[in-house]
Amino acid sequence: MSSEIPADLSYSKTHEWVRVEADTATVGITDHAQHELTDVVFVELPEVGWTVEAGRACAVVESVKTASDIYSPVSGEIIESNQAVVKDPALVNTDPYGRGWFFKVRLSRRSELAQLLTKEAYAKQISGGQARPGVD
Repeated sequence: MSSEIPADLSYSKTHEWVRVEADTATVGITDHAQHELTDVVFVELPEVGWTVEAGRACAVVESVKTASDIYSPVSGEIIESNQAVVKDPALVNTDPYGRGWFFKVRLSRRSELAQLLTKEAYAKQISGGQARPGVD
């Protein structure tokens, strides 16, 4: 299995991706993670207005195979949750880097972005057998 890893994103060790635009980070799970989970059947996202901390669980994904916590790769305030993915969890499988995004965070600590992985570093990590989101 070959996973798609876009070069314009940053990645966490727990298989979340981050797209930064100005002071906002959009977060989802990687193609690798959705392949490992198989068919996603339920997504629970943080509410708008919640404060999230980098490295802390803030969402849940359930598949036919397992349930996994999703960790925020950055700290800040949730400014949007993707209700489309709540209504149609299969978007996580069919379009993980597009319509399958999870939430948007107004960044409170931009310095945390330096701790995220590049495409190359993430590719190296997953080639070592890291499987599910939320698992180091």
